[in-house]
Amino acid sequence: MSLPRSIRHATLCGTACALLLLSACSSTRPAAFQREEFAASNTYSRSFDGTEAQTCEAARRALLSQGYVVLIANADLVNARKNFQPEHDTHVQIEFRVVCTAQRKGARPTLAFVSALQDRYALKKGSNSASVGVGAIGSLSLPFTSGDDSLVKVASETVSSASFYDRFFKLVASYLVVEPDPVTPPAAPLGLPPPPAAAASAASQAG
Repeated sequence: MSLPRSIRHATLCGTACALLLLSACSSTRPAAFQREEFAASNTYSRSFDGTEAQTCEAARRALLSQGYVVLIANADLVNARKNFQPEHDTHVQIEFRVVCTAQRKGARPTLAFVSALQDRYALKKGSNSASVGVGAIGSLSLPFTSGDDSLVKVASETVSSASFYDRFFKLVASYLVVEPDPVTPPAAPLGLPPPPAAAASAASQAG
């Protein structure tokens, strides 16, 4: 039973419009780099009242407390990695990179810049081919499943969640140990006798 011409025409027009709409949506989707606004934000950075070494040491301890394996740790850089397995055939790896930079060289405060890269791997099953002799026709190559399964990277993305980094920065602040700056006593003015404590110390050394 065939449909009336008017119904067939309407159906074809509707299908054509849907295809055109899908094509327009796919062609107008902005590329990833076009979504970068480069606007002022504190998502990936935070200021800490400590030196570069103190801030990066706090970041190292914070990551260790969460089960991350520290790969690099020095006075201005910490790199750490942690593995997850949300499903039996899915593997996720998060790699942290923390860079500590003093706002003024050799002084406090310090800016900590952090980015976390999330890689996702999926288990791909492999198979090997084996040749089997079949009488007069020679040999056939047949696939036999073997244990050559491997993890293949299927996605890689920088974590952009502000709450994710905010939790990390709060943990870093809890591990931050700020040592007080050494206090240098003022020098005695020229022509005046030294303070009593200094004079008594000099007299005991001379005796």
